[in-house]
Amino acid sequence: MSATFLGTPAFPDAARAALSDTQLRRNLSHATTTIRGKRAGVVGEVDEWEQLRLAGEGIKNRVLRHLPDYLEQLERSLTAAGARVHWARDAAEANAIVVEIARKHETEEVVKVKSMATQEIELNDALERAGIHAWETDLAELIVQLGDDLPSHILVPAIHRNRAEIREIFLREMGRVGKPAPDGLTDDPAALAAAARAHLREKFLRAKVAVSGANFAVAETGTLTVVESEGNGRMCLTLPEVLVSVVGIEKVLPTFADLDVMLQLLPRSSTGERMNPYTSTWTGVTPGDGPQEVHVVLLDNGRTDVLADPTGRQALRCIRCSACLNVCPVYERTGGHAYGSVYPGPIGAILTPQLRGVGTDPQTDSLPYASSLCGACFEVCPVRIDIPEVLVHLRGEVVEAHKAASRIPSVQDMAMKAVSWAFSSSARTGAAEKAAALGGRLAARISHDAPGGRSVLGAVPGPAAAWSDSRDVPVPATESFRQWWERTDGGRVPEGTDGEEGSR
Repeated sequence: MSATFLGTPAFPDAARAALSDTQLRRNLSHATTTIRGKRAGVVGEVDEWEQLRLAGEGIKNRVLRHLPDYLEQLERSLTAAGARVHWARDAAEANAIVVEIARKHETEEVVKVKSMATQEIELNDALERAGIHAWETDLAELIVQLGDDLPSHILVPAIHRNRAEIREIFLREMGRVGKPAPDGLTDDPAALAAAARAHLREKFLRAKVAVSGANFAVAETGTLTVVESEGNGRMCLTLPEVLVSVVGIEKVLPTFADLDVMLQLLPRSSTGERMNPYTSTWTGVTPGDGPQEVHVVLLDNGRTDVLADPTGRQALRCIRCSACLNVCPVYERTGGHAYGSVYPGPIGAILTPQLRGVGTDPQTDSLPYASSLCGACFEVCPVRIDIPEVLVHLRGEVVEAHKAASRIPSVQDMAMKAVSWAFSSSARTGAAEKAAALGGRLAARISHDAPGGRSVLGAVPGPAAAWSDSRDVPVPATESFRQWWERTDGGRVPEGTDGEEGSR
């Protein structure tokens, strides 16, 4: 069985472990910095980039408003083109469909195009349990699979590995499952790519069944699209007799013209290229050319639940470009494994809790808090997903879910109720201010100076200790506003002073 995210600790614990891995941090910093630079260069060439973003947002919003209609149109177009359409409510149904197709063709292996949807439903494990080997053919996915590892990035799943580590994985593992790595293999990228190409070639040539996802599915024509950089996807999409594509229902586009907009946004945002080296499109079955049996599995797996949330549904606009990961200061320091999902980074922090639901799993509930809310993710998103807005929205849902599950109020709830009680009465507010001022005078005796000349307290004991672990606690004012107002006669400077008292 391959590694899974099952049992991953909550984000704070996983992130703390990742931060102690200096090699991981160096690998991530180098890779994300490089991708950010490439993206900025090619986006800067497009004068109407913001108009393209708005167009992409508009297209996806139109899809979400009329999703049932476009899905039915897609089914009709695919069927007319000779494809067989299957509907899967969840991962179990989708996996069962793919396994049944493979068994029908009496194959013990399938080759795969890189696909987030098949990772989401853990298709490889389902196939393995059925005695069918699934071979990843994307270079980065191959590295992850051979290393019995987990993906750490949407675009570059092996971003946490450097060339020396990849060389060791190839030398150690390739011979166990196929053509071994050549003797004397170096860590030169071209040599590593050549070793992967030779290892995969025999699998391409003998495979009867291939499995893919799709970046986009055009309702108007029934055309599916996959973009990639290596050509391995093209081999999977053209050589086998049978092709099965697992496609999230949000991937549909209304018209072929809409695909034009997306194919300008996606490569610039993901790989920092003007266009992908390989853009494969196929429409059903073409007699005598390519797979002669084509299946499309339209996957829900929680997406209709996301669609029902007016704020959270914008996550379904995502085109899986990974631009948000590459600019996120949290992701750059912790990597993708800390998120405990095939969808890491900012988009994973909003998509995973919505697909899984909140209030039942501490790991999932921790993800909306895996952000500084700096907003860099929104600035680079090609379809303008306001990730910070959804993060705050989901934090509220997590809090409400925990309140509903427990009859014991939290410390935060009790504190907010106390503040509400004090602020609802002028007399109580005044008394609270005097108490705070007295506390400020006492606290000033034990405070220390922080950078910038601010007086701060150390760690706060009791329930607030966790809050003060990561924040400076300022010393309360030694005089309340009301006391200052009375002393200065409404802010007027008393005669015979230099103005300092009245201006504080």
